[in-house]
Amino acid sequence: MDNTSQLSIFPDDNPNKLLHLNHSTFIGIKYRFFHTQIRAILDMIKLHDLPALLSDLVAIRIFEPASKLRSLELLGQFFGISHSRKTYYKIAPDCVDLKKTVEQKVACFAGVHYSFDFDILFYDVTTLYFETFEEDGLRKNGFPKDNKSQQPQILIALMVSKEGFPIAYEVFSGNTFEGHTIIPVIKDFIERNRVKEFTVVADAAMISSENIQQLTQNNINYIVGARLGNIPAALLETIDKTISREDGKSIRIKTDNGYLICSYSSVRYRKDRYEMEKQIEKAKQVIAKPSKSKKMKFTQTKGQNIELNEALIRKTQKLLGIKGYYTNLEAEVADNKMVMERYHELYKVEQAFRISKNDLQTKPIFHFK
Repeated sequence: MDNTSQLSIFPDDNPNKLLHLNHSTFIGIKYRFFHTQIRAILDMIKLHDLPALLSDLVAIRIFEPASKLRSLELLGQFFGISHSRKTYYKIAPDCVDLKKTVEQKVACFAGVHYSFDFDILFYDVTTLYFETFEEDGLRKNGFPKDNKSQQPQILIALMVSKEGFPIAYEVFSGNTFEGHTIIPVIKDFIERNRVKEFTVVADAAMISSENIQQLTQNNINYIVGARLGNIPAALLETIDKTISREDGKSIRIKTDNGYLICSYSSVRYRKDRYEMEKQIEKAKQVIAKPSKSKKMKFTQTKGQNIELNEALIRKTQKLLGIKGYYTNLEAEVADNKMVMERYHELYKVEQAFRISKNDLQTKPIFHFK
């Protein structure tokens, strides 16, 4: 039987026998495998009937985020796909109306592949800024999460399943306070999907006493972070006297905002104490050399003098190492451990906000002429 031996890594033969380099010109790399994979994913989610340009913009947004017009150029550069600006401006207004259709298909996909049954969702928001300094009806200067305070932005609210799969989103003007978004987004989601049992998990920034009242009135279960620095003095004393400062220990206290669950961690204690001592040291420096431009956490003004806020320091010391959570779920339904575990899964929303092209495999296609 005829066979060939292992080829040498450094062949003596002239490589021009295989490829005439002297007669070839390198014209670039096309990442068509990446584009094919994104289109395959869209097909799996039953989004194959989206406008071709919109699907291509989704792919290039994941691969190389850029402005809309720049994205059209990158489609040609990286994928070898050509779309005109005229086509984009023609389909753009109609794409807005696809939101509910897309969310419905995504939820259906999650139900089939992730056993999603609308029982629990994780909620958070982020901001996207624009490379401009001019505001309009939607793009407004607000509370940026990326230190771009001088550039207008939009606020995006996102809900994901317990697997981290995005289920629904909403867009708000950039100057919207994030705590005002959660109630309308959740109520709309429940009404559209006719959800009967629902639990939302969100961080402390989303929740106020008013929001908790509305969640309760609408029979919406919640697990949210608690800002212990703002709790009444009497409740603080109860926590201080009741909680066991051992790792893994927790307590549950009934409050006007639902059950307050507090847990202790020695790791958190060391971190909190370090931060407190650092802030106290900075406060002492401001007291020694007063400055109108500097306001520290542990300082207070008394007459014309600046002094340490001893009461706040004592309050902070009592809360070292303690983390709080509010929920309206009874212990029989979700014990303290489960509530804390669910809250700590909020990172999945942050993951959903971030898609790195480095995490996706691409295969370059070389072209010669």
